[in-house]
Amino acid sequence: MRILYDSKQLAFKDPFGTLTPGQSCTIHIHIPAHVQATGVRCLLNWENGPLAKEVPLEYKMKRGAYEIFQGKFSLEQTGLYFYYFFITTRTGGFRLFKAGNKTNMEAGDQWQLSCVPADFTTPDWAKGGTMYQVFPDRFCKSGRCDLRGKLEPYTVHETWNEEVDWRPTPEGVVLNNDFFGGNFRGVTEKMDYIASLGTTVLYLNPISKSFSSHRYDTGDYKTPDPMLGTEEDFVQMCKAAHARGIRVILDGVYSHTGSNSLYFDKEGAFGGHGAYTDPNSPYRTWYTFHQYPNSYNSWWNFDTLPAVNKMEPSFVEYIITGKDSVVEHWLKLGADGFRLDVVDELPNEFIALLKRRIREIKPDALLVGEVWEDASNKTAYGIRKRYFVDGVLDSCMNYPFRTAILNYIKGWDDGRAVEETVMTIAENYPPQVLCCNMNLLGTHDTPRILTALVDDFDGSREEKAKRHLSRTQYYTAQERLLMASFLQYTLPGMPSIYYGDEAGMEGYKDPFNRRPYPWGREDMELLNHYRRLGLLRKNNAALRLGDISFFQAGDRKIGFTRTYEGVRLRVCMNRSSDPWELPSGLLIFGHNIHTVAPDWLILGPKGFCVVQDA
Repeated sequence: MRILYDSKQLAFKDPFGTLTPGQSCTIHIHIPAHVQATGVRCLLNWENGPLAKEVPLEYKMKRGAYEIFQGKFSLEQTGLYFYYFFITTRTGGFRLFKAGNKTNMEAGDQWQLSCVPADFTTPDWAKGGTMYQVFPDRFCKSGRCDLRGKLEPYTVHETWNEEVDWRPTPEGVVLNNDFFGGNFRGVTEKMDYIASLGTTVLYLNPISKSFSSHRYDTGDYKTPDPMLGTEEDFVQMCKAAHARGIRVILDGVYSHTGSNSLYFDKEGAFGGHGAYTDPNSPYRTWYTFHQYPNSYNSWWNFDTLPAVNKMEPSFVEYIITGKDSVVEHWLKLGADGFRLDVVDELPNEFIALLKRRIREIKPDALLVGEVWEDASNKTAYGIRKRYFVDGVLDSCMNYPFRTAILNYIKGWDDGRAVEETVMTIAENYPPQVLCCNMNLLGTHDTPRILTALVDDFDGSREEKAKRHLSRTQYYTAQERLLMASFLQYTLPGMPSIYYGDEAGMEGYKDPFNRRPYPWGREDMELLNHYRRLGLLRKNNAALRLGDISFFQAGDRKIGFTRTYEGVRLRVCMNRSSDPWELPSGLLIFGHNIHTVAPDWLILGPKGFCVVQDA
């Protein structure tokens, strides 16, 4: 018999998940009577190791073959804690650690517990929202592009549906300087389409004046790229979004700039006053030169992306604290928040300053971070990140959910890893963050979801340009995407559509995942499915805001409940080859499901449903 303790169950730890300072927490541990335990202590350590608190547990009762010990405690300071148990017996004692969802003597991991600020709030409008991500150059073009002031060299495709330029220069350099002309006016004209998907948040990849089509090589933080339009065009786009209940968030790229920029000006395109061309430049201290001017710190050794000294006072003033800072500039024009690119590379102090400032300007501004792992315990460059224990990130890009969903849908997991991933994130993230999490299946940094679901090919760019899904592969991917998106929309968080995924776009990673939206050639079955999912969330608060609890995870079946204000929804998916018999209820959403008796439903293979209990 194993000692029982599962921090994800209220029977062992109440409340579930994170704590706030002074909040009481009760823990129970069930020890087989034959162990003859005479005492139990819970030892909570700070994230860096020192003991923070020792909690004695007292014997409460015997239940069957188990003796139950109970302890209560609270934490005085915010921070990340880890804990284990020490059990004393008549003959000695031993430590108890975590081994998956079970316990293990003298070996394993410690349990994690975060204490977050009591005043940590996330915007109500983001909780349980639905996000649509637009890569601006490739979404929609309206009218002619203004090429005046565009950083050179560049090419503009003659037609919208041409292939992206994937070939490097003869020197082997990938310039990413081919444009299709998508612009603010194009997004504005398609705002009804965006709204038809149930969108409440529009996320735009970078829009500032830049050399490349991806615009992560910022040229001028405060000026929109002329190909996208003017500030007034941006304002009108935001107004069109707000009129439809849609908020707008922008990409904040603050770990580096472009070498071809106002601030660095390696090419001399900005008048020769940048740090590279002028040793007395006001931006000189933003960068670290090893041997001036040709050797300098750069982002991941790309010399076109010189890295900035994030805590340099003049940079902080320019981006965050100064009059008409970058964040103030865009928020006052109509933006509602930011997604921080490579947030792991930004100092904790920088993120905290930015969060404080955007909330001063706009009290319900949203701050999303690009984190590819569990953000609650992330360490980057030897520094523990304080995203939640300092209450700075409202949301994260939820790649762990994506990995779990893909592995399950592709048959690499029988469902148990989905439960483990979802409940670990639910436990480790503050609830106000969990319901704002950016639940994605595809982004500008991943292969298109249709391709990812059936083809893991990773050859050369030339091979990828020529390779497309066969008809059989496409139908398989389409069927799988119906299931994957259903999970995406029914799990806690904010489902995020990467433009065109809902229309059946395919492609490998950059640049093939950044092709133009296929206007007039959409997969209407997929598109209508996404619209139904949008309505499903809009009409059911339990899917947007409810608690989650699994009742089935394994045998290729997944079942969980979402509960909110007395409403209980059962969400089920069947990836097995056998029918799944379920108790009946009010069928809200279903695919391949049949009623066989008043009290029973049959969920067929590859079927999924949402049922409301009476």
